[in-house]
Amino acid sequence: SYFLKRSLPSSRFRFTSWHRLEEHDVRGDQLTCPRVREGPSEDEHSLRDDDIFLRNGRRRREDEEQRWEERLQENWENCVELNLSYQDLGDPYQLENFTRILRRLIRVERLQLVDNTLQDLSSVRLPRCKSLNLHRNHLTSFSQLPKVPEIQHLCLSENSISSLGELSLLQTTSIQSLTLRLNPCEFLEDYRSR
Repeated sequence: SYFLKRSLPSSRFRFTSWHRLEEHDVRGDQLTCPRVREGPSEDEHSLRDDDIFLRNGRRRREDEEQRWEERLQENWENCVELNLSYQDLGDPYQLENFTRILRRLIRVERLQLVDNTLQDLSSVRLPRCKSLNLHRNHLTSFSQLPKVPEIQHLCLSENSISSLGELSLLQTTSIQSLTLRLNPCEFLEDYRSR
């Protein structure tokens, strides 16, 4: 698996900003964690970052960075179906920004958050979410789940949930299916009946 990832043509672009790439033979299915990013304006694209900084000064750059951040997060409130899996949230600022985006998903109904090393989503509320996939994260209890009052299908496979004591937190929902495959709680004596 490691060798295959290293041998793909995308590995040579690993630390390159996409707008600096000109011609390449990389396809979207070869990327480990494809993400959608908004590109720079045509004026910015024609100038190098250093030229922008020197010509326009620090203040303009800070204003542009603030607008850039706002554009990256716009319209999250209207998402109904969203896949934010494999986001490689290695730094605290990435996780903080990711959580900020999750809090804005007030209309999402189907959400995929697979393999994001998430540990606690209890500060997030997803009021309309009916299907939530948290496969392969680092959740250890049901109390770390987001508030999902409308949940019907919840996948928590390959996490670290060892107890079913907080299962009652889902009783007020209309849950129809709960997947706990490959969690330590599978080895509890009364796992199936509970």
